[in-house]
Amino acid sequence: MLTPDEARDRACAAIERAIKAGADAADAALSTDAALSVSVRLGALEEVERSEGADLSLRVFIGQRSASVSTGELDDGALDDLAQRAVRMAREASEDRWAGLAPEERLLNGAPPALDLDDGAEVDPEMLKADALAAEAAARGVEGVTNSEGGGASASRVVIALATSHGFAGAYALTSHSLSASVLAGTGEGMERDYAHHSARHRKHLESPEAVGRRAGARTVAKLNPARIGSGAMPIIFDPRIAPGLLGAFTGAISGGRIARRTSFLQDMLGKQVFAHGITVLDDPHRPHGLRSRPFDGEGLPTSPVTIVENGMLETWLLDSASARQLGLEPTGHGSHGGGVATSNLYIAAGTASPQALIGDIENGLWVTELIGQGVNPVTGDYSRGASGFLIEGGEITRPVAEITIAGNLKDMFRNMTPANDLEFRYGVNTPTLRVDGMTVAGD
Repeated sequence: MLTPDEARDRACAAIERAIKAGADAADAALSTDAALSVSVRLGALEEVERSEGADLSLRVFIGQRSASVSTGELDDGALDDLAQRAVRMAREASEDRWAGLAPEERLLNGAPPALDLDDGAEVDPEMLKADALAAEAAARGVEGVTNSEGGGASASRVVIALATSHGFAGAYALTSHSLSASVLAGTGEGMERDYAHHSARHRKHLESPEAVGRRAGARTVAKLNPARIGSGAMPIIFDPRIAPGLLGAFTGAISGGRIARRTSFLQDMLGKQVFAHGITVLDDPHRPHGLRSRPFDGEGLPTSPVTIVENGMLETWLLDSASARQLGLEPTGHGSHGGGVATSNLYIAAGTASPQALIGDIENGLWVTELIGQGVNPVTGDYSRGASGFLIEGGEITRPVAEITIAGNLKDMFRNMTPANDLEFRYGVNTPTLRVDGMTVAGD
């Protein structure tokens, strides 16, 4: 596996060959990885998988024409062929007046921020096997669990490099460690399944296998004997495990490409109220050990913490260089290599009320813990998802429920949202428990 310096040099070598082959400008992104994973089931080893690979993506520009190609081969001959192929393709491409590299004056200069993303840990299969077995054993030890889909543990290291023909070259390494368990409860048609997992950049920050396993078992048993409910309008509580999906729909709606094409339900809402008063949405690429932390974006621009929504007001679009040019604005450091945008450690700030307080005045509502399907319309904001979770009756979480559909419109959902005070940074995108009033539930 390449070191960061070696990966940066290979990316620069691809750029040099692209310019020699006739490109006016070019950028190259290289990712190399080495991963080890172990899976077990019913207390026995099922699989040990070790992988190592590389992917280099080269984008070239000839005037306002561009093309992108990729390869897994990094030797000089492969890079020569890649550059020549990319240039041939670009000459045949249609023109795009917005295409081009990021502004040279905006590129990251100097040392990147120290994010402590690589713990340098050496992990062997026996260590991962012990963790996977412990997680599964803890899950199977929960009363009511009847079978197992297995436990897993993995460790990986990735090196990411980016180079451009107008002066940027950078690289960094990151590690990832994860644990998971998935079990079954009940029998026959009454069987239920659930899981738990945890990931961290540093192995020392992982939850214990026993904690992951017990959570998987408890979640599964809690779903037994789900009730069916009638239809109607009611408050919905979104569990932090699935609530980040609402933020995903939001960031898609404020991406520069969608705004430039005028295909967003939040079109023309910059500087206006889009969430309830008091809600703040932030993106922090510099969070130490963050699962999506990064020192520069996919175009070589510096990243920095940004407040996307403050007190409910939309403060910025998410812009790469192409969409910024089209909208007459500046890129925001959210570019992805090859086009489009990507957030880093995105989250909704914690509110002031506890989850218990959010449900305390709900006479009839739902705590949703699982969503099914992709029923979000990015143009209109219409939202409809299959769901399961638990009934809220008289301010208390009572019976499990399944086979229901929840629906609303994201514009209304955002404005009727209340965050709890239980924010934890467990995923790439994080939210506290969220209450959304006025949604429609379709049951029996």
